[in-house]
Amino acid sequence: MPASTSHKTAPLPSRTERAEAGKTLRAAVPRESHADFAPAPGRNPTAILAESDSSRIASLVPIRYERMLASPFTFLRGAASIMATDLAAMPAIGLPVQACGDCHLMNFGAFGTPEGRILFDINDFDETLPGVDFIVDLKRLVASIAVAALDAGHSEKKARTFAATTARAYREFMRELAGLPPLAIWHTRMDLAREAERIADAKLREQILATLVKAKKTLSLDDNFPHLAKTKNGVCRIEDRPPLIYHLDEAGNGHDAVNARATLVTYQAALPPERRVLLDRFHLEDVAFKVVGVGSVGTFCAIGLYLTGDDEPMFLQIKEAQASVLERLRPGGKRVTHQGTRVVEGQRIMQAASDAFLGWVEDRKANRYYYVRQLKNRRLGSIGEVMEGNALVEYASLCGRTLARAHARSGDPAAISGYIGKSGALDGALGSFALSYAHQTVADHAAVTQDRAKPKRRSRG
Repeated sequence: MPASTSHKTAPLPSRTERAEAGKTLRAAVPRESHADFAPAPGRNPTAILAESDSSRIASLVPIRYERMLASPFTFLRGAASIMATDLAAMPAIGLPVQACGDCHLMNFGAFGTPEGRILFDINDFDETLPGVDFIVDLKRLVASIAVAALDAGHSEKKARTFAATTARAYREFMRELAGLPPLAIWHTRMDLAREAERIADAKLREQILATLVKAKKTLSLDDNFPHLAKTKNGVCRIEDRPPLIYHLDEAGNGHDAVNARATLVTYQAALPPERRVLLDRFHLEDVAFKVVGVGSVGTFCAIGLYLTGDDEPMFLQIKEAQASVLERLRPGGKRVTHQGTRVVEGQRIMQAASDAFLGWVEDRKANRYYYVRQLKNRRLGSIGEVMEGNALVEYASLCGRTLARAHARSGDPAAISGYIGKSGALDGALGSFALSYAHQTVADHAAVTQDRAKPKRRSRG
């Protein structure tokens, strides 16, 4: 009797067919149309930012604005909700990926893997969301490049060129990835030593490679942050550095302190067996509150100090996950039921080598969702700072390539490459968009600064 064929699945389209399907999408959304940007009538950046103030810790909201208003670039970093609102009004191409959501150049960094390799990758996934057009991340990235260039004193022409170069790096690497099998795409890594060889400036290239060698030798000794302190009884504690790092109970927030500790214990119990076995080699010694980032200031974040029996430290960060700003791009999309799960799953999809302790947990008493991760190595992060400061165009290209790799893991690289094409049509359009949005960011920064400076009216009793 012949074998049943009732459960056979339809054959998948070839790379050529998928590329052609992507190319046909240009008719509905021409590549040149991405150069256009105009703010919506009645758009109010102050009001958009204020939407999330009520869900943040009230005493930290002023710090959020203080950090954001330092410059147009820091403003852009904290204004993901404003840009998401702007991009939601633009046509969707129809090529979805797992989006980072807050894809600016400061949200990339270097990481040491357990195998001793140093990789470059995206490092912030608070706003990640599936089913979002690839162009959303790419537009935020090129806009951040243009704003950073203007902030650094470069001309408008250079700012546009840097942004277009970023788009070209994305295009060229996406085309390369489109020709690879899915497993090869999944295992692609941005090895920082190899990527550094692309830097034309020999002196800068040597500086980066020397930093890598030093980082590998001293990786286990890097206690640059956070700092440890010992009590009179010799007990290890996280060093207080108010108002940015402090013990919750000392600030009169004992209730939150108990919840943070209890939540970390719950997280540990829910880890997969192989990760729980490793974490069982440590005990939770101390917990402190930590103010983080620019856009995340005011969300609940704590760090847990874990020690072995020989007082060898490890730090885990427990960070609140709120609704993604990208939700406004897909109002009819599937509802997210656990924000911590959203962040962790998005990071695992996009990042080449995720943290072994990455996990999620819920504090039902406080009605908060969290994700947990090991604190990153700050010495490795300084490599990115060197590249940003001295070789912005090389750094921008590396970010563009890295974003292409991340998108290719969840999206269809052949279709995306088919839409973008071989020419620089999209590169030029995104260069123009980036400069236009940089000007809008400068205007928004000035407007919010002015609004925040206005005296607050007192309510009459």
